[in-house]
Amino acid sequence: HITAARRGHRRSAGLSGLSHRHISFFSLSAFLFSLNLQPLGRPLTLSRVLITKRTMKLPACLVSQLRQVARHNFSNRMASLHTSAARAAAAPGDFRVESDTFGELKVPSDKYYGAQTMRSMMNFNIGGEHERMPLPVIKAFGILKKAAAIVNKEFGLDAKLADAISQAADEVIHGTLESHFPLVIWQTGSGTQSNMNVNEVIANRAIQILGGQLGSKSPVHPNDHVNKSQSSNDTYPTAMHIAVAMEIDTRLLPALKHLLDALRKKAHEFKDIVKIGRTHTQDAVPLTLGQEFGGYAAQIEYGIERVKVALPRLYYLAAGGTAVGTGLNTRVGFAEKVAEKVAQFTGLPFVTAPNKFEALASNDAMVEVSGSLNVTACSLMKIANDIRFLGSGPRCGFGELSLPENEPGSSIMPGKVNPTQCEAVTMVAAQVMGNHVAVTVGGSNGHFELNVFKPLMVSNVLRSVRLLADSSVSFTDNCVVGIVPNRERISKLLNESLMLVTALNPHIGYDKAAKIAKTAHKEGTTLKESAVKLGFLKAEDFDKWVRPEDMLGPK
Repeated sequence: HITAARRGHRRSAGLSGLSHRHISFFSLSAFLFSLNLQPLGRPLTLSRVLITKRTMKLPACLVSQLRQVARHNFSNRMASLHTSAARAAAAPGDFRVESDTFGELKVPSDKYYGAQTMRSMMNFNIGGEHERMPLPVIKAFGILKKAAAIVNKEFGLDAKLADAISQAADEVIHGTLESHFPLVIWQTGSGTQSNMNVNEVIANRAIQILGGQLGSKSPVHPNDHVNKSQSSNDTYPTAMHIAVAMEIDTRLLPALKHLLDALRKKAHEFKDIVKIGRTHTQDAVPLTLGQEFGGYAAQIEYGIERVKVALPRLYYLAAGGTAVGTGLNTRVGFAEKVAEKVAQFTGLPFVTAPNKFEALASNDAMVEVSGSLNVTACSLMKIANDIRFLGSGPRCGFGELSLPENEPGSSIMPGKVNPTQCEAVTMVAAQVMGNHVAVTVGGSNGHFELNVFKPLMVSNVLRSVRLLADSSVSFTDNCVVGIVPNRERISKLLNESLMLVTALNPHIGYDKAAKIAKTAHKEGTTLKESAVKLGFLKAEDFDKWVRPEDMLGPK
């Protein structure tokens, strides 16, 4: 309206008869009312409108409208206050008041978290329950906080407080306090709110253990005691490394080994089955089905090795670097002792990071391990695709393999069965590749002394670990172990292949062998018939030289 009036269109804007200052005042007042910017319970706008009427000589109709807006606004806000008061009166024990440096907040009385966690929930309502901080990270935080409490006890922290913190941290480790960690991944990129969530939960639980009052921050303070000698900037990357290393050790590597064993078993089982090879999806020279599966097994074996090669950098812990890597507010030896305790609790060879500046400012180790997962995903994509293509049919495809029939495949085509395990694996592989892109972007965005994409990175790496592990077990148990070769179909396709002519190269040369293959293909005859017809060799020579079982390796 102001713009229209200034352009000389007051009538079209519905503002004829008003001056620019009247129009501006009206727009500003309406804007303030619509945003509810006046203080709660104070209808100051009414008196201000009257004062303005005397000084600015507003039309009576405008004053009346402003009064109505103000009264309506005031009534609504008072009703809201009454509703809140009624709720508080109806459930006096549902909340307690906690505070942080920004002020007081109501916190559910049955939760151990405090004001900073509550404030994060208010500020980052992104994604809901499915986007919560991964539980392996929370467990890793419990391990770290327990280790820090024990080391701080050695350096003078009151034994009673340290023991209570350790006991509360144990409960975090064992998962009994999961409902007290509501925060989502999408928060500060340093993970500060999740670190404080852990600090608040452990502090309040420790207070409870010691007989104190929740929210009192006494005798255990979340910052002064639970977070002693720590910063979110070193605790979160430490928790990242602990979480991912533990998940790889306990979940991924056993799952990949399970798949590797099954593929090796099939390779041995199929070692005498000669089949036609394919390159560029076209007919090629023979190999055994065992050799083909041996290639799959080697891919998984090398994938395991790649993951293991990335682990030593994950075993470097940032703890002790505090805010920027200097170790401010820690004691000499704190970092080494914490890493030693973490190694003791997890059974993994964690050590303090030799360079804390690198450990805080970058997350290259996380990108590296994600890269190894990405390669594993590529391997699984290839293996699953090969197996489902070789099992295509049952009558009109390659049909060299019979795959386990696990469930109906179509809602319209009766009797159809699909290679669903292979499809699931290929979808997982695609997701892991996408996760790696996100991790790569996150890892490349470390600015100055701190990378602030940490929650994004660890959540994607953990998801990749979980998906690869679970899909490997499912693929093994529900597909690989039940694969059966269709020997008749394999033999038929082998004997029809024109590429068996390759065995004649040493005897008659490449050009003549090529002419035999082209003639056979054009005339629809066998290689043997074409060779004899062209006069390049005798039938008995063909039988002696073209033997698929003799074409499987060097002579």
